[in-house]
This record gives sequence, C-alpha cells and structure tokens, in this order.
Amino acid sequence: MFAFRYPAVLLLMLLVPVAVLILLRKRSEPTFTFSSRELVEGLKPTMRARLSRAPVFLRAAALVLVILALARPQSVLEGTKTISEGVDMVLALDTSTSMLAEDFMLKGVRVNRFDLVREVVKEFIQKRKDDRIGMVAFAARAYTVCPLTTNYPWLIENLDRVSVGMIEDGTAIGSAIASSCNRLRTSKTKSRIVILLTDGVNNAGTISPIVAAEAAKALGIKIYTICVGRKGLSPYPFRDQYGRKVYQNIPIEIDEEVLKRIASVTGGRYYLATDSETLRKIYDDINKLEKSTIEHFGYREYSELFYYFLIPALMLLLLEILLANTLLMKVP
Repeated sequence: MFAFRYPAVLLLMLLVPVAVLILLRKRSEPTFTFSSRELVEGLKPTMRARLSRAPVFLRAAALVLVILALARPQSVLEGTKTISEGVDMVLALDTSTSMLAEDFMLKGVRVNRFDLVREVVKEFIQKRKDDRIGMVAFAARAYTVCPLTTNYPWLIENLDRVSVGMIEDGTAIGSAIASSCNRLRTSKTKSRIVILLTDGVNNAGTISPIVAAEAAKALGIKIYTICVGRKGLSPYPFRDQYGRKVYQNIPIEIDEEVLKRIASVTGGRYYLATDSETLRKIYDDINKLEKSTIEHFGYREYSELFYYFLIPALMLLLLEILLANTLLMKVP
C-alpha cells in the first residue's frame, strides 16, 4: 500500500505549468534580428535548436519530483496476521503479607514465598512461545497488572513491579478469579485458563470463591490452583530493636479444600507446592496443556520512499545545468 504523509503539498503541482509557460516565453524571445525574412526562410532547425527547450522541461520534471518528495511518500505495511497454536491464560498472584514467610530455599539462600514465585513465574513466561498471557495481582482486592499479551519482556517488566504490600492486606480469592475471568471473557481461543497461586484463606472481597468458580465454568475457563507453602508454623521475618532481621514462627492458614473445589468445578487441577522444585514441576505440568489456534496481529509500519523521487530530481537538475552551460548554452 502506498500513501503520502503530507498530501496537501501536492497542491504545489498546480504551479509547475505556470512556471513552464513563463520559462518557455522567456526563451522564445528572438536573439538575433534580420533585415529580411528571405534570408532565413530556407533554413531548417538544427538538432541543437530542437533541444533548446529541453532545460525548461528538465527543470519542470525535477520540480515535480521534489514536490513528490516533500509530500513524503511512504510504503504502508498493514497489520500482519499470523496463526499459531497456544493458550490464553491469566496468572493470578497473591501479594498478601503472608507471602513474606521465608520457608523456601532458592540457590541455597532462604527466600520468601513471593520472591520464589516471581522467579519461577519468570522462568515459566520465558518458556512460552505463542501463548497470550495476562497477569492479575491480588490481596484484599484484585487489579490487572497487564492484559493478555505475547510481549513477554514487557510482561516480565510488569511482574518486577509487583510486590507484597502494594495492595491493602487480605486475601480476596473470589475477586482474583472474577478479575482474571474478565480478562479472558472476550477471548476466542479454545483453551482459556487461570493459574491461581495463593498461600492463604479467602478473607476479603465481596465475591465468594466458589461463586466466582461457577462463573468461570459458565464461561468455559479452567482454573488451576496452586497452594504455596506448608501448613502450620512458618518462619516470618521481623526487625528487632537494633534493626536486625530475626524470625518468628507464626501460624499461616491454608484452605486447601476451597482451592481443590475451585479447580474441580472448572475442570482444572489443584497443586500443593512445598518446595521450589515442586513449584517448577507444577508449572512444567501446566505447560503441557492443550493448545488451540491463536491469531496474532502485528503493527502498521511505514517505509520512507522520498529518496526515490529526490535523487532523480537532483540528477535532472544536474543534467539541466550541464546542458544549459555547454551544448545548449544560449548566447545573448
């Protein structure tokens, strides 16, 4: 597809014929006068005489090409469409303060639950190829971190901005499911899933997790629930009066029954992750989900073409100058 960025510039073309007429009239004035017409009646015009007006038309052609170049011609590449196999999914991540419990090891270093989840989720995203992935973070309420996308670097960049404490504390599992399903509601793909990761009990929000799961089922969305952490006492970091990091074992409740029921209602699966390797295997297992056809639309791009007009214009001007000052030079 071809288009001009500044089509209004093309109106200058109307001035070209006027300029040509003025130049031709100027060159048509006689240079020599003769006392009698009979002296030149039998003379035929030479090739040089026939080409005497060539510089005028060369200059006019160059002017036309310059105007075309100023109008900024562009080759337009329309939004491209490619078809691949993939899954539309939303990652729902718990950011409640209980996720700060440090009962996991990562590369030999004690880490909290959320830091581990973030690293594993990054690895999971980096292994994706054609899946469209969105992200929802939740605590006492849920919000969309980013919509469905195949721009995985941008997705990971948004994941790095998510942190525990950025939302008021609480665990609104029902709200997280509702928000995730809302992102998938208009998706046309066969496989639509929510990967819900939490370590707590639903204690916030106005939507029941089971009611939200029933709504997901009605929309044909499967929910895979992951319970991260161990039951019972977990080491939780605190700062003592000297600013040193100390740990205190605190009880953290996990409602496995609700998570199992959410997965069962929607046709998904429930997982329990008690260490980093188990969590990685869970995401690898989810990676084997059924794929379906997805259409990807690219962006419109432009290729500048002005030099295809400007370079010939300069060549014509150069030729006009050479002819006007050599072979076709006009003697006063």
